[in-house]
Amino acid sequence: MSKKHIGKQSVALPNPPSIAGHACVVGKKEGEGPLRDSFDLINEDSFFGEKTWEKAESAMQKMTLSMALDKASLPPSSVEYVFAGDLLNQCIGSSFGLRDMDIPFWGLYGACSTMGESLSLSAMAIDGGFADTAAAITSSHFCSAERQFRYPLEYGGQRPPTAQWTVTGSGAIVLTADGDGPYITHLTCGKIVDQGIKDANNMGAAMAPAAYSTLSAHFEDLAIEPSHYDLIVTGDLGAVGAEILVDFFRNDGIDIAPNYDDCGLMIFSRDQQDVHAGGSGCGCSASVLTGHLLNGMRAGRWKKILFAATGALLSPVSTQQGESIPSICYAVSISNTR
Repeated sequence: MSKKHIGKQSVALPNPPSIAGHACVVGKKEGEGPLRDSFDLINEDSFFGEKTWEKAESAMQKMTLSMALDKASLPPSSVEYVFAGDLLNQCIGSSFGLRDMDIPFWGLYGACSTMGESLSLSAMAIDGGFADTAAAITSSHFCSAERQFRYPLEYGGQRPPTAQWTVTGSGAIVLTADGDGPYITHLTCGKIVDQGIKDANNMGAAMAPAAYSTLSAHFEDLAIEPSHYDLIVTGDLGAVGAEILVDFFRNDGIDIAPNYDDCGLMIFSRDQQDVHAGGSGCGCSASVLTGHLLNGMRAGRWKKILFAATGALLSPVSTQQGESIPSICYAVSISNTR
């Protein structure tokens, strides 16, 4: 019987992996937002020197992982596994971006929750003794996502107020068995939740029930209150989804608002940038985590963070066929101490 499994959905890591290096790369619009000083690189060129937006996304991933490895003072050859994914069909942003890195590769699809999924699996691989060094990485690109999921940019379609702006960005984390932290201490794997939302321009409403499900399970499994964390941050629920999540917990008599925020609300200034309900995309929570949040932990601003990345598991085909939007959330506890 597993001695690491807690409750119904959570895991305690008795040998918490250390975050040895982390980096993030973003585009011009993200660099104009309130977190501009936390990004390692802001590229003014949406093509990142490539000929297509898809190739640009691959370039972002390779660039971001290389920077994270440099910060960890590790060569690519030291990484035993890389866990990666993105929003493009067959995850070509990751496979094409990392194909020359010569690292054993696990391809993932968790939509916008991919940073939480890849970080969870990397941490379990190290805690389980299957690796000493592993990397988690993901990305998204506004233009490649619009081309795949919505309309060609030239179409100029009207965006409803509930729509979110896909972040052009990438985040990477290198985990090691030993190190000075921050550490990954607990994980909660979410269940697929589908409340029948069909509007692909309102993914915050679709993902909020999944975030509520996973966070509720995390608190119950670990027998803790939300106040256990200095900050609970969800991955791009945006203005609509974040409000729904807070209301869900208030109906349970729990107020998470005092120490809660959302990456989709943090990365852009909704008053000054035309992003409607906020940011979204794999690169949203990934770049906020690997920049603003982990930098803040290293500076002592927060000692314990619960990072809960959310994802809408839809595809262009499912949307066109009128299917609802199943969603997922992965919660990762990050602490400055073991």
